[in-house]
Amino acid sequence: MRHVDFSPLYRSTVGFDRLFTMLDSLAQPEGAQTYPPYNIERTGEDSYRISMAVAGFSDDELSIEAHRNVLTVKGERKEEGNGEASELLYRGIASRAFERRFQLADHVDVVGASLKNGLLFVDLKRNIPEELKPRKIAITASSAKAKQIEAKTAA
Repeated sequence: MRHVDFSPLYRSTVGFDRLFTMLDSLAQPEGAQTYPPYNIERTGEDSYRISMAVAGFSDDELSIEAHRNVLTVKGERKEEGNGEASELLYRGIASRAFERRFQLADHVDVVGASLKNGLLFVDLKRNIPEELKPRKIAITASSAKAKQIEAKTAA
């Protein structure tokens, strides 16, 4: 994918710099990180869930941090003491450390997280403040008669 230069738009727009930064981040190189795999699903009108496959990680080896519209999920495996007698012949279960970042929209908060059957679930909710929600404006019919302006004429 070609890189698009948004710098001319920075000169003529105000407040859209974060949008252009997000568009730049979408054009990541082909060798972008793919581990661990994840799903993002909408579970309600204003609620979402990120599901990540973190097989082999326990809850104390995972950390979740939300800061300034960025959700960061980190995993770091502790060394297992299988003993001197065992020798690993094939490693098919990934045990490498990872760090996955998600850009969150404005007013999206992390509600909670849970780990079940090797899947990490992070629940998100969009909380739009009352002053930003659309509001209905009542239209009132004007019942007052139009005022008449009398002109004085000189006789």
